[in-house]
Amino acid sequence: MQDKTVLITGASRGIGAATARHFAALGANVVLAARSTSALEDIASEIGDRALAVSCDVSRYDDVKAAVTAVTERFGGLDVLIGNAGVIEPIAHLSEVDPDEWDKVIDINLKGVFHGMRAALPVMKEAGSGTIITISSGAATSALEGWSHYCASKAAALMLTRAADKENRDHGIRVLGLSPGTVATDMQHQIKASGMNPVAQLDWSDHIPPDWPARALAWMCTSQADGWLGQDISLRNEDIRLAVGLT
Repeated sequence: MQDKTVLITGASRGIGAATARHFAALGANVVLAARSTSALEDIASEIGDRALAVSCDVSRYDDVKAAVTAVTERFGGLDVLIGNAGVIEPIAHLSEVDPDEWDKVIDINLKGVFHGMRAALPVMKEAGSGTIITISSGAATSALEGWSHYCASKAAALMLTRAADKENRDHGIRVLGLSPGTVATDMQHQIKASGMNPVAQLDWSDHIPPDWPARALAWMCTSQADGWLGQDISLRNEDIRLAVGLT
């Protein structure tokens, strides 16, 4: 990743923040994008000159396009896009959930992925190379009580990964997803508080640390992951953990 430029959405905490720190440690330029600008600036200051904090609401295409423009103006190009921004609240049954709140989850988890791809792909196609990785979930293929918006958005995002791969692999662009399993982030506190479905019953010690997905994402940027282009890679797979070097 030395001197490569990486844009990470949802970078103010959790997987996004861990990924920014890990990629920077590997020598990459990192652009942190999220709505929480104060948290972003703290992380960017910690990393140093290789980091840029950009205020960005992924549900708004103009915000994402402006973030990509800021990346190219600062670092001259974009090598990797990691679509990490995602939310899960409100956790509620379909018969009770607020339709407007349900829409907001779709706007972030699904349309946010599309907005990132739409803004990044022309830049990468012009360069003839690039990697786009979306943070997916086992919820993309398994329905869970109270998570209709999350499951639907992740399933649709997986189809975006497949479509983007089909359209752009011949242009030198690698597109794939990472299904990390349950990760020890703030989202797990929200899930636990809901008390709904088996995931809420897990103990904190059952969740993997955020640096595991970060390390997996770096591995996915290499040719070793080319066999999974257009697909989700699951960190529940022991062979994948061994390949990444996770124990």
